[in-house]
Amino acid sequence: MTQQQSPVWFITGCSTGFGKELAKLVLAQGWRAVVTARNPDQLRDLVSGYQESALGLALDVTDRHQIAEAVRQAEEKFGHIDVLVNNAGYGYLAAIEEGEDDQVRKMFETNFFGLVALTNAILPGMRKRRSGRIVNFSSIGGLTSFAATGYYHATKYAVEGLSESLSIELAPLGIKVLIVEPGPFRTDWAGRSLLESKTVIDDYDATAGQRRRQSRERSGKQQGDPARGAQAILEAVASDNPPLHLLLGKPALELAYKKLDALKKDFEQWRSVTLGADYPEFQDSH
Repeated sequence: MTQQQSPVWFITGCSTGFGKELAKLVLAQGWRAVVTARNPDQLRDLVSGYQESALGLALDVTDRHQIAEAVRQAEEKFGHIDVLVNNAGYGYLAAIEEGEDDQVRKMFETNFFGLVALTNAILPGMRKRRSGRIVNFSSIGGLTSFAATGYYHATKYAVEGLSESLSIELAPLGIKVLIVEPGPFRTDWAGRSLLESKTVIDDYDATAGQRRRQSRERSGKQQGDPARGAQAILEAVASDNPPLHLLLGKPALELAYKKLDALKKDFEQWRSVTLGADYPEFQDSH
């Protein structure tokens, strides 16, 4: 495969964590990559030595003009985009009652609406070629919830729902969607990138307060390796039939099964009440 035939990846949030590791892997494969971050200075080492195959761009996914310009430059340099990785995002710690409206809305703009805007900017080219891969970063927090991260979960549950519908709409067009659901990894999520509400209510100390403390204490000690996680994503994207859901790490797998068991328990315990909500003429068929 010549470099001109190699796949073109467009990756957001490449300054640290999964975005950085994915970009490194893609470029090491001899493939082409558009690597983006809000501060392009953080991309210099990443693209160094890859002048022909890498394009480093400033991109804040909440800025629609920057999105349009980044996609334009990417298509101008490489002609098209094969794989979009919506990785940019961050967390926010607050009990629901402690949440600050402006901070919550800003997080939604990045984690959800920015993902939507960039996806919609890149989809026309993928539809035209009837091929492509869209990798949307969710989290195990997009499948199950904890205290103090309710607003973050809300952004990731939104990504899950959107991505599942997107996968149905794009399947006949030859475009695959992959939802990545990492557990705890040694990225900046629980470190520099993590925001907290200034409001603290004592009544939530045993729930949200405890989770706040645990998040800070565990930062840098998580068992997930971002480089290995990036390799797993690469393998899934390159496969002929990638999964819709890709859990990363043992904690994510265990928590996902625990959520499935909890759902099934509720469904079965309340089965008769559930079925009794239908009109009587339909109940005999249950």
